[in-house]
Amino acid sequence: MLSSEDIALDESTLEEELQNAIAEENYAKAAEIRDTLKNLQKDSNTAVFGANSKFYDSFRNGDLAAMQGMWAKTDEVCCVHPGMKGISGYDDVIESWDFVWANYEFPLQIKLEDIKVHARGDMGYVTCMEFVKTKGGRWGGQFVTNVFERINGEWFICNHHASPVDMN
Repeated sequence: MLSSEDIALDESTLEEELQNAIAEENYAKAAEIRDTLKNLQKDSNTAVFGANSKFYDSFRNGDLAAMQGMWAKTDEVCCVHPGMKGISGYDDVIESWDFVWANYEFPLQIKLEDIKVHARGDMGYVTCMEFVKTKGGRWGGQFVTNVFERINGEWFICNHHASPVDMN
């Protein structure tokens, strides 16, 4: 039986142990490791999905404090708002959200469709169709990729890229 210490190992170590167990023809151990890997990946996907939901809650409500807490606080983060070029660095990204929201009334209406979540190790990403409607406006559609990184056990967004989609 795998101990809690074994489960804490990262995926690449477990994958290596899986290959060793197969090479040693220890199929019972290999099956255990395989199942542990599946559970780790499922848990990571669920956590990334949750982080993405928190990101959209802060977006929907115009909650700058929550948005600030969602982003990794590094110079490497990047945000591409629809129709704009990339903005890099934590401070500039946060300032861009404040600027984007300057003329909105909250809460916004936001619908997400075709959500796909992928996580491996300390990185994960979500792709989806994002539909945003401002008060008195029409629905605008964007294809979005949100990239998350697990830092000290918590998932932070490090890249948001929204590309407009012709809705006609």
